[in-house]
Amino acid sequence: MKYLLDTHVWIWAFEGSPKLGAKCRKALCDESSERFVSPVSTMEIARLLAYDEIELTCPLQEWIARSMSALQLRTIELNHATSMDAYALPGAFHPDPANRLLVATARMHDLCLITADRRILAYNGVKSLPARK
Repeated sequence: MKYLLDTHVWIWAFEGSPKLGAKCRKALCDESSERFVSPVSTMEIARLLAYDEIELTCPLQEWIARSMSALQLRTIELNHATSMDAYALPGAFHPDPANRLLVATARMHDLCLITADRRILAYNGVKSLPARK
């Protein structure tokens, strides 16, 4: 299976949060799966740090490198087609630009989006896995 981690899932997975459910942990540890993160998530983490909404165990650049290595994550490409698709998603979807880009990325690359976001989990336009289960 190929997974795209939502921003909070990336943070929770590396920081060892108890918020991740057993099924999610199993998916993240499965050696046969591929795990991706988007530059959009890096932007979100940088914003959260800038506004003192989160603390990380080390400086952001180091945290990114360490977490990607430890979790065996790869960066998924963000391109113009994905950016356009973010506002051409079928059906009703919430207005958050970062979530729209993550959903569009998952759709474009046929990835399952691991998230705890209820709106994304309820959206039929993308494959998703509940992070808390």
